[in-house]
Amino acid sequence: MNESTTFDYLVIGDPVAHSRSPQMQNAAFEYYGMGSPYGKLRVDPARIGEFVAFARENLKGVNLTVPHKQVVLPFVDELSPQAAVCESVNTLKIENGKVFGFSTDGAGISGAIKENFGLALKDLHVVMLGAGGAATAIAFELGWSGTASLTIANRSVDKAVALTEKIKKHAPGVQLDAIALTDRKKLGAAIEKADLLLQVTSLGLHAEDPAPMDLELLKLNPHLRIFDAIYHPTPILKYGAELGLQVADGREMLIWQGAASFEIWTGKKAPVEIMREGFKKNC
Repeated sequence: MNESTTFDYLVIGDPVAHSRSPQMQNAAFEYYGMGSPYGKLRVDPARIGEFVAFARENLKGVNLTVPHKQVVLPFVDELSPQAAVCESVNTLKIENGKVFGFSTDGAGISGAIKENFGLALKDLHVVMLGAGGAATAIAFELGWSGTASLTIANRSVDKAVALTEKIKKHAPGVQLDAIALTDRKKLGAAIEKADLLLQVTSLGLHAEDPAPMDLELLKLNPHLRIFDAIYHPTPILKYGAELGLQVADGREMLIWQGAASFEIWTGKKAPVEIMREGFKKNC
């Protein structure tokens, strides 16, 4: 991992070549006259312990994306209250050799839905595709924000059920359901009454990826808003747009969660508009 020693901050993932976090975060660092200390590094999940040991000695901060948000947990010294509840970490802060873990995905989704659709999360009926690390943090944010109902659809129903059980303990007011992504009948019924569909699986990162669900079900709700956490055109976004639905990709989520990470690392107010412009570079 010697190739990363020129940076103080990194985003890691597998894959990570697509990430625009460096240009976004470096815009914020440059705004404060702190240079461009942020880079990216592909890390095999089997080597996450080795990476954290390296970070402990060489870095000041890290962002984590797929598939590291949960596998990193055993290697973190201290978790923020939100990260501990969510059991998901997307931000590390390193001080005096100690590694602190945070989750800013919740702040990201709240900012993104407000920015893209002009909506607060409170009282919405939501269908979420996925139950991984980012989905976990997002689900808790939805519950804590007073979302009326949340249906979690996942390839593994057991994983979706486990996530709903966690949310019940910390946000008992939200109506919860867990279904299989392949259960066309139940997914269709949930989409029919939903205000918002969140796509939070990793499907769509690669051009050859299939859609995460039967896209024909989108025709059931002409008022549905679709948000995909991936920040380039995906099958679900393309089809939703063809149907005339409101759609948005994950760029605003990345910007707002990145802003929260920047503030954790530096103690300075994140220049969100500067970060937004940095994100757009080389698009």
